[in-house]
Amino acid sequence: MPQKSDEAIQEHLTHKAVVLEHFHKRRKVQKKKRGKGLSTKQRREMRLFEIKPEQQRYEIFVPLHELWKQYIRDLCSGLKPDTQPQMVQTKMLKADLHGALVTVTKSKCPSYVGTMGIIVQEMKHIFKIITKEDKLKVIPKLNNVFSIELDGFVSYIYGSRIQFRASERSAKKFKGRGTLDL
Repeated sequence: MPQKSDEAIQEHLTHKAVVLEHFHKRRKVQKKKRGKGLSTKQRREMRLFEIKPEQQRYEIFVPLHELWKQYIRDLCSGLKPDTQPQMVQTKMLKADLHGALVTVTKSKCPSYVGTMGIIVQEMKHIFKIITKEDKLKVIPKLNNVFSIELDGFVSYIYGSRIQFRASERSAKKFKGRGTLDL
């Protein structure tokens, strides 16, 4: 305050408290370090999501299918004969399909038609299906129509419309559109 007059200094000191040599010590907040997990490249190199050939047997996945049937029955509140098919269809679109017994009913590739098996893995663009002959088949969702039969209800799912991960699809709102040609 060297440039102020003595009167200005006195007035400043009488109206306000002046703290001399008080330093605020800032505490250093240490952030907890979290492990970032594995990158996609590391997961691929470790082959985390690959099914080993000795585990590619249909009998291993039959209990998964039984669990899936119970899950759908709970989701659709019983699947009674008077249940509206439209309600079952919308629930089926949002449901997790791991363990579902599916059949490819229509496809642009004729070799896929008639393929039937349990969905072992579902990814954004493909289904990995284990057939009764213990063969693991990779079937793309694009340009395929899948049918799922459960307790007399047959639900047709257009693969082109469900090209999402299962977690993304459950939160998505599907709009009613006309039939899609393959």
